Amino acid sequence: MKYLQTSARLATRAIRPRLSVAPSSICLKNFKMAKLYSTTPPPPPERTVRPIRSKPVVDIKEQQKKEHEEKSKASGSRKIKILLVLGSLAAATTVLRKYLKPDSLPEASIDSEIMAEATPTRAFKDGEVTVIFVLGGPGSGKGTQCAKLVKDYGFTHLSAGDLLRAEQSRPGSTYGKLIADHIKAGTIVPQEVTLALLEQAMRESNSKKFLIDGFPRKMDQAIKFEDDIAVSKMILFLDCPEEVMEKRLLKRGETSGRSDDNIESIKKRFKTFVETSMPVVDMFEKQNKVVKVKCDQPVDVVYEQIQKALKKFDI
Repeated sequence: MKYLQTSARLATRAIRPRLSVAPSSICLKNFKMAKLYSTTPPPPPERTVRPIRSKPVVDIKEQQKKEHEEKSKASGSRKIKILLVLGSLAAATTVLRKYLKPDSLPEASIDSEIMAEATPTRAFKDGEVTVIFVLGGPGSGKGTQCAKLVKDYGFTHLSAGDLLRAEQSRPGSTYGKLIADHIKAGTIVPQEVTLALLEQAMRESNSKKFLIDGFPRKMDQAIKFEDDIAVSKMILFLDCPEEVMEKRLLKRGETSGRSDDNIESIKKRFKTFVETSMPVVDMFEKQNKVVKVKCDQPVDVVYEQIQKALKKFDI
């Protein structure tokens, strides 16, 4: 029994040095840890509710009105600046005229010279001459019908193609090679050359009635001729199928000696006529100047139709 008590005391002495912390501090520490790891969540923090700001109501019509007024003000200021610039230029021009123009040249003569350059006159006045354009594809019979009209009505026949070929073969011609290249290629000679040759021929003929065949070939030629030379009375359009025209041209090429009476050039001429000359016919047709005649008929039948057309135009 004594042995057991002695052992218990020794065991107690051995354990006591390890407990260096007072029991009260151990309990306090355990309480804090229990509090820290407690499952009960802390109360949520109080939130401050911010008031929602409502957007101001925008009047769309009022906003558009303001934008329109701002644009009007900006436009007005630009116009004022432009007017000021123009006014300054006008004042400067007046000063320059005063000090730079010759004393012998009054201001009225300057204005009249400017107007004369701006409004060129035609070579022939309205009603002074009668001009009929004879249009149609190559081989449509323009030359044949024109010869009949010259005989019965006293017209002067001017063929644009004949005039160009004559100029081409004229010794010393400036445009000879240019004309030759265009004729061979089946393209249109520059209008300045053709118009100059036509006007010269009309003046030298001393005639008042002209048949101009194979012209105008392009829209700009038609407009330029009527602006600078004379206004046409009517347009005689000889309508003929390509097959008929091709046969006629190949037959003519056997004796004509013309460089463009071959199948290659003929095809090019057909294409050029459709692309460039038909718009001219359409333009004059809107002016009620065009008379179309079918030319795949006998020559006399075609000529009778042409005579009826002339009567409608009081020719």
